[in-house]
Amino acid sequence: MREMREMLISVALGQVLSLLICGIGLTSKYLSEDFHANTPVFQSFLNYILLFLVYTTTLAVRQGEENLLAILRRRWWKYMILGLIDLEANYLVVKAYQYTTLTSIQLLDCFVIPVVILLSWFFLLIRYKAVHFIGIVVCILGMGCMVGADVLVGRHQGAGENKLVGDLLVLGGATLYGISNVWEEYIIRTLSRVEFLGMIGLFGAFFSGIQLAIMEHKELLKVPWDWQIGLLYVGFSACMFGLYSFMPVVIKKTSATSVNLSLLTADLYSLFCGLFLFHYKFSGLYLLSFFTILIGLVLYSSTSTYIAQDPRVYKQFRNPSGPVVDLPTTAQVEPSVTYTSLGQETEEEPHVRVA
Repeated sequence: MREMREMLISVALGQVLSLLICGIGLTSKYLSEDFHANTPVFQSFLNYILLFLVYTTTLAVRQGEENLLAILRRRWWKYMILGLIDLEANYLVVKAYQYTTLTSIQLLDCFVIPVVILLSWFFLLIRYKAVHFIGIVVCILGMGCMVGADVLVGRHQGAGENKLVGDLLVLGGATLYGISNVWEEYIIRTLSRVEFLGMIGLFGAFFSGIQLAIMEHKELLKVPWDWQIGLLYVGFSACMFGLYSFMPVVIKKTSATSVNLSLLTADLYSLFCGLFLFHYKFSGLYLLSFFTILIGLVLYSSTSTYIAQDPRVYKQFRNPSGPVVDLPTTAQVEPSVTYTSLGQETEEEPHVRVA
């Protein structure tokens, strides 16, 4: 009973993230279509500034090894790369809407799932069971059902000016999202959520500010500023900040793979809102798609994954200043930690402190 409750909680947490993405999508749609404010970099810049003000300043006032300067001395170039990856992932997917159709974006954006699985397998050493792959396939079938419903009700059309360019942008963005999500899981399991968000805020604000000045300053001057547009930017920033702040919590409780499967329902929440706000046509396939994805999530979350080697393999990101005791090579290493969609379960083995 307790495992069932924890599983349902993990699924529900993923749906909270989907609702936040729904809010991001709705505010972006109003800004671009109703007010002709095409400012994806500026919108990302606002989010990174909020992360900087909350989390980077928190790191700045900390003492010892968790202080901002101490972190920068040891790992600044790694976070610089991660900040660039995160920024460009957001930019590429938003930019793709100018070139390709909504259907293509919905389908190709699922490419993030195999990217996360492969990276988790090779770099986080996470191993999956048959039920996990069944759950993943069921989720993707549910997504395909939603795209089919879009075609039937006529929502599949988009700009489509240069479909190949748009499709490549989506694939590039999905790949970068996968890298960012797996790297995020790696950091929050070995370091801390505040460190990840603080460094993302620092480098994200820096690079998005440069990109904004170079690529988007003219678009920003064209925005017809009034209280409605201001409110939409505030709503977008609040949803994005909530997504970035809450996602590490959910990833640590579940995994990057589980989170990306949960986010497949975000388009459906946007659709259900669009039925009332934009008078979209309804199809029963949308409900079928929603429940199919939820069934896939339950299947994936019902069984634990596991780590192929001792969790001390995570030590390389930390660059410890003190000596690190290497694993003995004479004996086979057994898993001492099991990551599950219900959290982290420690087996009955001697506790080993990660350096």
